[in-house]
Amino acid sequence: MTHAPATSRAARRQHDREIVALAVPAFGALVAEPLFVMADSAIVGHLGTAQLAGLGVASALLTTAVSVFVFLAYATTAAVARRVGADDLQAAIRQGMDGIWLALLLGAAVIAVVLPTAPALVELFGASDTAAPYATTYLRISSLGIPAMLIVLAATGVLRGLQDTKTPLYVAIGGFVANAVLNAGLVYGADLGIAGSAWGTVIAQCGMAVVYLVVVVRGARAHGASLRPDAAGIRASAQAGAPLLVRTLSLRAILMIATAVAARLGDADIAAHQIILSLWSLLAFALDAIAIAGQAIIGRYLGAGDAQGAHEACRRMVQWGIAVGIVLGLAVVVTRPAFLPLFTSDSTVKDAALPALLVVALSQPICGIVFVLDGVLMGAGDGPYLAWAMVLTLAVFTPVALLVPTLGGGLTALWGAMTLMMAVRMLTLWMRARSGRWIVTGATR
Repeated sequence: MTHAPATSRAARRQHDREIVALAVPAFGALVAEPLFVMADSAIVGHLGTAQLAGLGVASALLTTAVSVFVFLAYATTAAVARRVGADDLQAAIRQGMDGIWLALLLGAAVIAVVLPTAPALVELFGASDTAAPYATTYLRISSLGIPAMLIVLAATGVLRGLQDTKTPLYVAIGGFVANAVLNAGLVYGADLGIAGSAWGTVIAQCGMAVVYLVVVVRGARAHGASLRPDAAGIRASAQAGAPLLVRTLSLRAILMIATAVAARLGDADIAAHQIILSLWSLLAFALDAIAIAGQAIIGRYLGAGDAQGAHEACRRMVQWGIAVGIVLGLAVVVTRPAFLPLFTSDSTVKDAALPALLVVALSQPICGIVFVLDGVLMGAGDGPYLAWAMVLTLAVFTPVALLVPTLGGGLTALWGAMTLMMAVRMLTLWMRARSGRWIVTGATR
């Protein structure tokens, strides 16, 4: 009678150790990514308002372009982790190389589009006449680093699949430091202005890509994996990533609709919305770190043919997601009075943000479940279901959000719609997790 609970406790402790070992470094790497933009903004901001505005437009375009291809990390993590679970490291690294070659091809395609269309893209985003030249310069130069950025995404997926989240953390920290030093030196030391900031970022990104490639190539040689591009493997990587691309585009559409609705509510509301959205994104990093651990752990269990282990790991990670969500929600409630003055002294903006922040706080346990189950299903390679679920969520969210300006409730109502969106995601993901249909064992799905 006492043996089963002891075994259960031992299993929980094992899952806890694995989750912490993977999630903590993953969180550090996730937080390091937006620091690139912050460093660029801090340095370019001293050049003038027009330069900073140009950087803002160009960074928004670049972030959108790269975030669309985040499936390179997610799909690669799941595929590599399955091979690791099946104890076939050669095939795991070969799978990762296919993802890296796909990243290189996609990066080249993006450059071919962005270079000639940069002025039109900047104009489409509404840059002013004074900011547009700076935005175009930054966008054109920075686009040269997109292949490196996508290689970093794919290679990060390889290492996560290999159950290694520490190396991406070290590379991210090194990249951030190099980016800051290069930007300062080229912008002010070499007097290159905003072009120096762009070149500094490109050089740092290329350096990160080289480090990743060295690590992956070393692993490939150690296990006898081929480094040559394989057309069938690249196609398979693209096919696995296509549903996740649909998921990502649907999520981006939700965020864009929310921002557009906030803009219709008035200047104070859109300002408050941007503050809340930045906090929401920061909270998401903590929850996404658990999701990344889920991708790697679930993929490994399924690759090893351990359906029971995958199920137990899923359940434990959901418990983690709920617990972390509760902690984050309480932190938001407690720090609201101190948080808002960091961004604004406008009492109107604060008044709009305070009740909306309460909604955000209450939604965090829901967000915790959503992020974890999203990671679990990604780790299982259940991309088509994730795509369908996100399209359904977009269909539910859109009319509700668009009715906010008509029905009233202001920013609080809009973030109520965002919470509804997360609740719909939770329901669809919970139904899938409970059905067990995501549990497909073997080296490939």
